[in-house]
Amino acid sequence: MQQTARRKPRITICESDYNRLSNIAAAFAQRSPEIAANLSAEIDRARIVSDTSLDTAIVRMGSAVTYTVDGNPEKTVTLVYPGDADIEAGRISITTPVGTALIGLKAGQSISFAARTGKIHDLTVVQVMQARQPAAAQ
Repeated sequence: MQQTARRKPRITICESDYNRLSNIAAAFAQRSPEIAANLSAEIDRARIVSDTSLDTAIVRMGSAVTYTVDGNPEKTVTLVYPGDADIEAGRISITTPVGTALIGLKAGQSISFAARTGKIHDLTVVQVMQARQPAAAQ
């Protein structure tokens, strides 16, 4: 796992997302240790709050997020669990480098992340829109 030299912003994750993401990281530990390590590192540094206390401006599972990478044009995706991912439909998995970078951020926050090639990119969240129903409750 490649670390960036820059400080990472504070992030917040709700309990249900934390619990499910911890299980996903554990499940990936044997088959994709780098994915598991990156996801674990990100969620383990997060402040955990109750589902009802999570600010609606924060990216959680099921959020639609508009972001930019390296100043390129904005993209809007929905952050989903691995089995629900479909990049053509705009659903990005939490286990991708971008998906892991997005979790817990809010509009205006930026984070550096390493692509699978090792190249470092800067991602900035522009807007967060919540699904009508939290992803963990589906």
